[in-house]
Amino acid sequence: MNTMTSIGWYRRLCETSKLQGNHVFHFLLLVIGLSIVTMAGLYLKSFTFTGQASLRHSNSPPLLPEKPVAVIVASKYNANFSVKEQTPLIVHNMSDEELLSRALSMAPPLPHRLVPKVAFMFLTMGPLPLAPLWEKFFKGYQGFYSIYVHSRPSYNESVPESSVFHGRSIPSQPVQWGTMSMIDAERRLLSNALLHLPNQRFVLLSESCIPLFNFTAIYDYLLHSNLSFLGSFDDPRAPGRGRYNRRMEPAVTLSDWRKGSQWFEIHRELAVKILSDRKYYQTFKDFCLPACYSDEFYLPTMVHILYPEMNSNRSITWVDWSRGGAHPARFGWGDVTDEFLNRIRFGSECTYNGRVTSMCFLFARKFAPDALEPLLRVAPLVLGFDP
Repeated sequence: MNTMTSIGWYRRLCETSKLQGNHVFHFLLLVIGLSIVTMAGLYLKSFTFTGQASLRHSNSPPLLPEKPVAVIVASKYNANFSVKEQTPLIVHNMSDEELLSRALSMAPPLPHRLVPKVAFMFLTMGPLPLAPLWEKFFKGYQGFYSIYVHSRPSYNESVPESSVFHGRSIPSQPVQWGTMSMIDAERRLLSNALLHLPNQRFVLLSESCIPLFNFTAIYDYLLHSNLSFLGSFDDPRAPGRGRYNRRMEPAVTLSDWRKGSQWFEIHRELAVKILSDRKYYQTFKDFCLPACYSDEFYLPTMVHILYPEMNSNRSITWVDWSRGGAHPARFGWGDVTDEFLNRIRFGSECTYNGRVTSMCFLFARKFAPDALEPLLRVAPLVLGFDP
């Protein structure tokens, strides 16, 4: 072999080795990258079961870390994993039927790259007098919740741009207490919330509701639950079965009749099924007339008939009916104490994912505007809010 031939052969050998080396280098990078993503996924999975483990071994509330750090850590290793997935603007000119049709088309499962959110849906007459308490509750958890507010169409008080409630009012219609218009408002809230795919849990609240735990505890409790939380029970008394209208047969029989709290929390699958109902909605619209109040009977009855396996049959919003009358007890400045709130937080017993716990209520009502000051005072110590 002459010198030129040897040099050419050597060059080809070097180029081949370099190419192979690049392939090996890229392969190693791929292996390292996959390892990091896998480790992050395992870490996220272990984080997911933290809340369940805490419920298995304690009656204390399931607490996430100070911030949902596992989700944030996972996002560092996966550019497609979005923590700050923005809630879309909710101003639109769709009719209720158009909105409903659009919402029902948004039924696919949550893509892995998106962080699941809890949709907080406020059904109000006007202002939110307890908004400063909710501001503290939401502070620091942007990207893990969405807010929707349904108030009177005539209510147009401006909300500061710095508020979490700014721009969160949906197009609304008049609502009359005790009528089917209340159900229409709930469906309107659900439809708007379903348009945002990351929303996986849906909570209906009023302007007099307060949270009983900090954001991480409530987020953990809801996202890890196997069931929805919609009160549904057979009430043999006059306020229950006594309000059944036999003209509802055969769609709804007396044995099907269920009563429950208006203030529900449901998962996405059940939300879609509720909005898909036309049969029972029309039956209640035609025959559930005062003193039959649709907000107390429609969802408890319909879900009991069609989807009982999806529901826990209990509400997670505490309310006091012990004083009697058409409306529950109202609590003001003098009622808010550590003992009172802790009695609501841990004074009951229920099941969660098949296990007994004393953490049964995540929200409570009805709290008057003058309860705000003492609530803000006790929130850091009792409710676990950041000071």
